[in-house]
Amino acid sequence: MKRISLTRYLVEQQRLEGHIPSQLRLLLEVVARACKRISQAVNKGALGDVMGSADSENIQGEMQKKLDIIANEVLIEANEWGGHLAAMASEEMEGIYVVPNRYPQGEYLLMFDPLDGSSNIDVNVSIGTIFSVLHKPEGTGVSEQDFLQPGTQQVAAGYCVYGPQTTLVLTVGDGVTVFTLDREQGSFILTEENLRVPDDTREFAINMSNQRHWTEPVQRYINECLQGKDGPRGKDFNMRWVGSMVADVHRILTRGGVFMYPWDKREPEKPGKLRLMYEANPMSWLIEQAGGVATDGKQRIMDITPTKLHERVAVFMGSKNEVERVTSYQANGG
Repeated sequence: MKRISLTRYLVEQQRLEGHIPSQLRLLLEVVARACKRISQAVNKGALGDVMGSADSENIQGEMQKKLDIIANEVLIEANEWGGHLAAMASEEMEGIYVVPNRYPQGEYLLMFDPLDGSSNIDVNVSIGTIFSVLHKPEGTGVSEQDFLQPGTQQVAAGYCVYGPQTTLVLTVGDGVTVFTLDREQGSFILTEENLRVPDDTREFAINMSNQRHWTEPVQRYINECLQGKDGPRGKDFNMRWVGSMVADVHRILTRGGVFMYPWDKREPEKPGKLRLMYEANPMSWLIEQAGGVATDGKQRIMDITPTKLHERVAVFMGSKNEVERVTSYQANGG
């Protein structure tokens, strides 16, 4: 089998298919190199003095792990000097990070969740990095407003999952492609193309400990799944919940399922828990590119125009028929 590296794949996408311009290709290579560095830090674990809390909070009010801060710094340092970016935004930073004047400014904006699922770090469960790339709007300078584009405007999106293998999953709008890190060779190698999420599934992923806080339509959907073949669905379901979105969505992209993080009554003023721009939009595009569906329970996630950098959203994504079913329950009030 011919081994195709990420670099070769991107060059061929640029040269033969015309899907991506050269500056976007270079940007994606830099992001991939940063993910390799994060992977190395994750793999060292306690040997690298990266475990445990950093005793600080991020802008979301969440306690930061040491690796959260390390991953954020790695992504900034890797991407600021290449000339491909105008600015970056991170789940870990309050405002945007404009490329310093000493470096050339590019035409793209990069958003990322540097370490998704970081509560799993200390127990050695899969975590990951999620990223999204937008075109910077025309005009001089760059502002937070430039980032507030709907997910339909993404030009690239992906994630890297740090598990038994380090796997990079990518879309540039032409399907979903998977690369696996060859540690001996030091490069990402193409291992799967044209991922497809099956329309039907018998698996759902949700945090059941929050059940008492959900709306009636979500309760109805989950209760029907739990009743199995004796209930209205006529088939048995399995529940899976890793606790890091990147790991749960990777499973769904690999074998199907539905991932749900609905609005709940604990924080009624917030539309949901997950961040629209760092998590929901890039994952929604990957799911859609693989034939799945992603909604906030009412509308397509990627059609939402953000109003602020750290906007939150409810999330239902994965196998088409299940997402459409739970979305219809909410649209009809139960």
